[in-house]
Amino acid sequence: MKKYKLNNLDCASCASKIEDNLAKLEVVKFIAVNFANATMTIDTSNIEKVKARIKEIEPEVEVEDHDKEKVLVSVSELAENKWTIIKAFVGLALLLIGLIFEEKLHNTPSEIAEYAVYVTAYLIVGWKVIASAVKNIIRGQFFDEQFLMTIATLGAFAIHQMPEAVAVMLFYVTGELFQDIAVGRSRKSIKSLLEIKPDYANLKSGMEIIKVSPEEVKVGDTIIVKAGEKVPLDGTILEGTSFVDTAALTGESVPRKVKEKDEVMAGMINQSGLLTIKVNKLFDESSVSRILELVENATSQKAETEKFITTFARYYTPIVVIGALLMAVLPPLLFSGQTFNEWIYRALVVLVISCPCALVISIPLGYFGGVGLASRKGILVKGSNFLDALTRVTTVVFDKTGTLTKGEFKVSDVVISNGFSKEEILEYAAYAEVNSNHPVAQSITEAYQNKIDTAKITQTEEISGHGIKAVVDGKTILAGNDKLLHKENIEHPVCQVDGTVVHVAIDSIYAGYIIISDSLKDDAIEAIENLKAKKIQTVMLTGDNQYAAQAFAKKLGIDRFYPELLPEDKVKHIEQLIAENKGGKVAFVGDGINDAPVIARADIGIAMGALGSDAAIETADVVLMTDSPSKVALAIDVANTTRNIVWQNIYFAMGVKLTFIILGIFGIATMWEAVFGDMGVALIAIFNALRILRK
Repeated sequence: MKKYKLNNLDCASCASKIEDNLAKLEVVKFIAVNFANATMTIDTSNIEKVKARIKEIEPEVEVEDHDKEKVLVSVSELAENKWTIIKAFVGLALLLIGLIFEEKLHNTPSEIAEYAVYVTAYLIVGWKVIASAVKNIIRGQFFDEQFLMTIATLGAFAIHQMPEAVAVMLFYVTGELFQDIAVGRSRKSIKSLLEIKPDYANLKSGMEIIKVSPEEVKVGDTIIVKAGEKVPLDGTILEGTSFVDTAALTGESVPRKVKEKDEVMAGMINQSGLLTIKVNKLFDESSVSRILELVENATSQKAETEKFITTFARYYTPIVVIGALLMAVLPPLLFSGQTFNEWIYRALVVLVISCPCALVISIPLGYFGGVGLASRKGILVKGSNFLDALTRVTTVVFDKTGTLTKGEFKVSDVVISNGFSKEEILEYAAYAEVNSNHPVAQSITEAYQNKIDTAKITQTEEISGHGIKAVVDGKTILAGNDKLLHKENIEHPVCQVDGTVVHVAIDSIYAGYIIISDSLKDDAIEAIENLKAKKIQTVMLTGDNQYAAQAFAKKLGIDRFYPELLPEDKVKHIEQLIAENKGGKVAFVGDGINDAPVIARADIGIAMGALGSDAAIETADVVLMTDSPSKVALAIDVANTTRNIVWQNIYFAMGVKLTFIILGIFGIATMWEAVFGDMGVALIAIFNALRILRK
């Protein structure tokens, strides 16, 4: 899979045409053309054949390696389009001359002066459009906007409506100019969202500091980040204390304090002190690189609305053209008193208004803007199809530990039994759990505080969903939940304990239990309240016992909870919830590592607090770049805003076009009004789509 830049791709229907044609090639396994940022993502065994096919379809489009270094020259929009502007002014001047001196020009022999003025103006303004239409017809490609404008204006000449023919082409070209400027601005807006990529890294080499590209830095190298500079790569702070701005990555406006041994991510901005950082990942594997890749590729997975509009436009234009042809011919033949001139003119009005460019351009821009807005809020959405899916969520399922709770476990109490002391229970539990990465296990080893002699541990067995069985100093230690005690037939006086608990048995004798406390995240209650306000059902799945799960569910106001679940049990519950929610979507929110199977199985998998987790980024459909569960509701809000604006454009464009088609059929609308309606609708729809980026 590789990405290429498509230079001179200034037409949304052209992008759709390229994608459709390339998809038919045997050498192409996957193709996605992104009009919003003029790129093509493709999996092919023969790129040269692909380039040749693009040249056949759109000769002006040039394929360039996306990674190629390129010096960008900043030019104004006026300078960039100066020849189009000059041609438009010359065409307008000639049109005004024709209109002002219409009577004199008309009275010349064979009306030669009138034709000379209007044909010259027409060719100056519209030659490029006519040439494109002819080339497309030669290649067997009909029914694009150039074809429609060429047929409509030549038809106007044929019925001696020359001023209108020139005006239509002039307004069309001017509208295209404004449309190109609007699309260009949207691309710049989108690009500005992605300008979190660091430009350089200060590499420490001996006593020297060398400024290099982030791509040149290797894992294990030491870099220096001065105040005001972006952190160029993911790493661990060796020296220094500072505040870092994480807004570009997480959407959080409050700076975060970092110190020695803390992890920092590429894209953060160092606000105050000098930081010395040991690099943990290559730039291509860093957080910022992953974010850029995800946001840029997001539109390769198109929403159903986008697919529908692309298909709709493919059939809509030919139907309108055929309808206009019948409209031009049938009424004069079937009804007396009707002239061909009148009905041809009406048919031409319908042709002018029928261009679907307002929909084909504004809808992809709308979705791309939604993905960009979400990323600015610290929410990575992997495709516009997932934005659409978020609008249909009726149930959100949460994992508990690390998702709704902080996952910062601390030993709060040790309860003894059968003559064992608290010190013994804590010591043997720490030895049993020392090799586990689970937060509960780490809290026990931290509470023990003494040094652990691993030579005493001769055997360790992790029993999934139950706990640990280990041989320590010749004694068999069990540390786990109540199910482990029952599994090993250990007699114990208590089964249910409030909170997270680790039962301990030594040589098959019950020794007591350790109570581990966890706390809710600051915005966990708010997260549930926000979802319930949207009438979304909330569910919690946890491996905790009934009492602990019930206590947390009550504090949160969760609608339903399921305790004492193994990882495979969570998948079964998700499948059951999906079956229950036939009319809506089920989203699962987890930490992205332990819950990968559940995230993959849900309709929408959401990974939380997993900015540095490759497993989360690979598995989830949506990645929340902070530990905030409240961002689930925010993601749904962004999705709803995007969908609302997209459908506003659809209703508006279709409504205006339908109105003008009806007016054109009844002879009320002229070609002047039709072209204003067509280009006006396109521009309004584009600017409406850009509202998403400014929210």
